[in-house]
Amino acid sequence: MSEDKFDYEELGLMMGLEIHQQLDSQTKLFCRCPNSLTDKQPEGRLERRLRPTQSELGEIDRAAYEESQRNLQFIYETYNHHTCLVEADEEPPAPLNQEAVDISIILACLMNMKVVDEFHTMRKQVIDGSNTSGFQRTGILATDGYVETKYGNVTIETLGLEEDAARRIGEEDGKIIFRLDRLGIPLAEITTSPDMHHPLQVKAVAYQLGQILRSTRVKRGLGTIRQDLNISIKDGARIEVKGVQDLDLMPTIVENEVERQLNLIEIAEILDKRDAEVEEEIHDVTELLENSQSKVVQSTLSEDDSAVLAIILRGFNGLIGREVQPGRRLGTEFSEHGKKMGVKGLFHTDELPAYGITQEEVDTIKSKLNLGENDAFILVSGNRIKANNALKEVIKRAKQSLVGVPEETRRAMDNGNTEYLRPLPTASRMYVETDIPTEIIDKQRVEKIASNLPELPVVKKERIKESYGLSEDLAEQLVQENNADLFEEVQKELPNMESVKIASDIAYTLKDLRRDGLDISKLNRDVLVEIFSLVDNNVIAAAETEVVLKDACNGISAEESVKKNNLEKLSDDVIEEGIKEIIKENESMILERKMGAMGPLMGKAMAKFKGKADGKTVSSIIKKEIMNLTN
Repeated sequence: MSEDKFDYEELGLMMGLEIHQQLDSQTKLFCRCPNSLTDKQPEGRLERRLRPTQSELGEIDRAAYEESQRNLQFIYETYNHHTCLVEADEEPPAPLNQEAVDISIILACLMNMKVVDEFHTMRKQVIDGSNTSGFQRTGILATDGYVETKYGNVTIETLGLEEDAARRIGEEDGKIIFRLDRLGIPLAEITTSPDMHHPLQVKAVAYQLGQILRSTRVKRGLGTIRQDLNISIKDGARIEVKGVQDLDLMPTIVENEVERQLNLIEIAEILDKRDAEVEEEIHDVTELLENSQSKVVQSTLSEDDSAVLAIILRGFNGLIGREVQPGRRLGTEFSEHGKKMGVKGLFHTDELPAYGITQEEVDTIKSKLNLGENDAFILVSGNRIKANNALKEVIKRAKQSLVGVPEETRRAMDNGNTEYLRPLPTASRMYVETDIPTEIIDKQRVEKIASNLPELPVVKKERIKESYGLSEDLAEQLVQENNADLFEEVQKELPNMESVKIASDIAYTLKDLRRDGLDISKLNRDVLVEIFSLVDNNVIAAAETEVVLKDACNGISAEESVKKNNLEKLSDDVIEEGIKEIIKENESMILERKMGAMGPLMGKAMAKFKGKADGKTVSSIIKKEIMNLTN
């Protein structure tokens, strides 16, 4: 964003981050199953239903309660070796994974945090099906830290250590299917204070935390890190945005959420002036639309025990269709709440007549419901029970419109907008885990880890840039791809070889090979040293390493690749003889341009030698021959 759309300071914008990162330990957090996903076919299945429970104070979390209203059934796919009875919630958890604790302590030290003396495992109620037990095991490992950014220090409130959830696979006959290989993978949860106040700042902090995570033993790749964003403004409410994967999209998400909250606040002010009211009675208007030409209505009324139900929103006319985010209206938010109950959608007066519903039918419904000029109605057509439950949810959301912005958990969309997921959870979903004893973390353990911390990526980038004469971009790419250590190991074995060549191939060529679908995991330190030694020992030209690297991904040795592709360099004598022929053929141009002929002659020479001659050698010989001819 080149120019701010809003005065964020005046609006009191506050933002915080929650980052969930899988840790790369050998086993899961509370069992000794391997810490990895599998592509194998599942070897077992189990089925569950989940329900919310009361907290120690007798309260039920609102998010858990809403999930329970959906009355869902869950199928869990299991494995003989990647899952066990712990994931199935059929036996107590094993002791806490100490390797994961050590990795978390490293993270805590890098973020200047205070590690707790005792780690207490808690149960966090989650009944969306992602945990077989209905809760997630979690605990706080460190508090009160900070990271330095160009916008100033940002407070890190807590570092949690918890188990990851099962991964959702799909739906089958109305049942949601999960796979248990991911359930229990150690997860670090970093939570910042809401002390970020500009959309670009939150992007910078997320990048900074990502760099800290990259310096430790964490998993890499799609799905291993998840970022949530908390956003609020002065007269709005705290919104938690889940699944913010693209850092570049963060400022847009913030801007669109600020716009949404401002629009919802303005709508509430208009509703207040109109003395608006949300009536709770649900009306049956099936008979008014039973002969409607609307395909949507007719298709739903053909089902058993179906109906068209309606609610009255006094004073809402013209506001349900009002845009609150780019391309999204207040009615969209109502619809998202209704759809959670299993209906396909809803109709409202701001968009009718449409969808085959005529103006005459709209007027008939308005008359039956006794609507005034500023009043509106919402229709849902479908199974009577689902439609009734959907309208109850819409009524709750419409009532929230009277006061402004409801606290919610929302999902990030690819275009920078967000959509409703569930109510914001409360503290009522936390209670003590009774199966796991308190973990004592002594100071000596923390001090030992703190004395041997890994190098932060930003420090590593500057060091390798200066030490090896690399460009800013090249050093940045090595660090971002987590290949800086590999580069240094290869360079150490070949101290006389040009650093930029080794770095370029590791930073860029390997990335290109991976994008082409090749298995670059075969290109370990020893293989790379063998390949680059061909250049260092003058066996092949530097430009030919890509061919040998590509073959190595397919299991072909460096020696075989050189023979197969006829890559062996020409001798200096052969090169010199070939260049003399080119000089003779272009004598008149050389006499006319002198050293200005270098470029064309280099092109002709490199084309003639087809990559079997080193560019520096060719350049040196051409320069010498030009000087001999023109002096």
